[in-house]
Amino acid sequence: MERSWSSLNGVWDWAKDVEGRGRRPSQVRWRTKINVPFAPETPASGVNERGFFKAAWYRRKFSSPTLQKGERLLLHFCAVDYQATVWVNGKLVATHEGGYTPFAADITDIKPRSGVYTIVVRAEDNPHDMHKPRGKQDWLAKPHGIWYDRTSGIWQPVWYEVVPATHVSALRWSCDTEQWQILLEAQAEGETNGCTLEVFLSRDGKSIASQSIALNDGKATTSIALPVPSTEEERQSMQWHPDHPTLFDATIKVRDSKGKPVDTVKSYTAMRSVQLRDTQLLLNGENCVLRMALDQGYWAQSGLTAPDDEALRRDIELAKEMGFNGVRKHQKVENPRFLYWADKLGLMVWEEMPSAYEFSQIAVQRLTRQWLEVLARDYSHPCIVAWVPFNESWGLPDLPGSVAQRDYVRGICQLTRALDPSRPTISNSGWEAAGGEIVTIHDYDGNPQTFAERYADTAEAFDKLLTEFRPAGKLLVVDGASARGKPILVDEFGGVRFAPEIEAGDDSWGYSWAQTPEELALKYKQLVSPLLANSKIAGYCWTQLTDTYQEMNGLLFMDRTPKLDLDLVRRVNEQKG
Repeated sequence: MERSWSSLNGVWDWAKDVEGRGRRPSQVRWRTKINVPFAPETPASGVNERGFFKAAWYRRKFSSPTLQKGERLLLHFCAVDYQATVWVNGKLVATHEGGYTPFAADITDIKPRSGVYTIVVRAEDNPHDMHKPRGKQDWLAKPHGIWYDRTSGIWQPVWYEVVPATHVSALRWSCDTEQWQILLEAQAEGETNGCTLEVFLSRDGKSIASQSIALNDGKATTSIALPVPSTEEERQSMQWHPDHPTLFDATIKVRDSKGKPVDTVKSYTAMRSVQLRDTQLLLNGENCVLRMALDQGYWAQSGLTAPDDEALRRDIELAKEMGFNGVRKHQKVENPRFLYWADKLGLMVWEEMPSAYEFSQIAVQRLTRQWLEVLARDYSHPCIVAWVPFNESWGLPDLPGSVAQRDYVRGICQLTRALDPSRPTISNSGWEAAGGEIVTIHDYDGNPQTFAERYADTAEAFDKLLTEFRPAGKLLVVDGASARGKPILVDEFGGVRFAPEIEAGDDSWGYSWAQTPEELALKYKQLVSPLLANSKIAGYCWTQLTDTYQEMNGLLFMDRTPKLDLDLVRRVNEQKG
């Protein structure tokens, strides 16, 4: 049985509640229209509301689809910032906290009125709450420094789906490259007694493996052996890699006790391993030097929401054109479509949790709960090669001196590893590492000479880096830990501002300046080359891929127009040290 779905993006009614006092849909006075899924703070939304408000309301009607006997109607929200309450035809159907992860409601039992459903959403998002994961959303009236306009309410797609009475509700893919098999954990809802789950894997339209397993209390766990490659070259080509992002298409069918197919879904998976060996990161068993760009994922007209699917794909294509093999998604949990294109086109991703800016019990609880949802949502993407729960001790004001803060960071790292031992965790990007398998450095020294001296490939320079260097005046690691024996990455550096259209004295900035495209290219080469030449450095992440509002230190302008010859960047990134 094939599923059907329909987008609910488009024009909704909208109303702001400055003090956030409204609690019932009947209290709302609808005066404005908004273009979902764009946040009201953006021009693309049609609202362009930059002032402070604690809550906003949304309303949309849609015609009821025809449901066959036993079918269920599910309403999906991909992301609503920050606390969402949803009513359908006046009945409460869902609540959710967290601005970056999806939730859904089964609205089958709510009867349409004259064939129509009316959705009302209340999105509460206190702009001054520093105890919630908020990433780069500013708390001041005017964006300042490295913080930008807020993103409140619905900012990712809304859609509904018609599913069979018995249906697949979750898939979790992994692999075992030693045993050469694909692993699947599946969850099904509805009446599953006597049901079986069938899995069919194919590549380029050709069947390569299949498996059938009984559903037990709606769950199925299975391993699927793949044909063993006859040569090492064939083995490598069968594994996912930025140079050859091999994916296996998957068809999953549920059959009832009589063998009748009742649900069919499509998915994909891959063979790919990420391991650490001494100071190296290994991809599929081979040393992989990470050549990444910092990617904040903002667009001038639409903020955190990409204008369309093509914009997400184009960012990945541009990164690859410049010779990057990965990106660090910074202070944002990106739309899953970005991860789909990264899987398909071949781009490694470091996934990072947006930060809170205060340390408290509620901040710990909120981030932990939402981080678990992030891990569950994105675990199966082969493009993700590392998890980054914290950045630059944001929300951890006394990490070296506070046992509670250090326990918090280490605990999140250990929890992440318990749920996903297949990927490394960076405990705290930039400095003050507490746990985690990789140590990272943020270094915006724009002097090529001192930068080259600091990262010279000598034992003396490396020892000084690990024992004496203080990025931003901070310890590299805390709690008496050592950075030795772990991969070291410079995962923020550069930040060279080049903005020829902007007059001097405005609020645009960078960590250092270039006056011409040629000077920008030269600085890129001067700062990247020492890292590539250093056998003790496992990789780097240049700041940044695109300009982001007043932070004009991208290799691309905010409209994705290149600032310099992209081939020059590629040649630097692809040099062999």
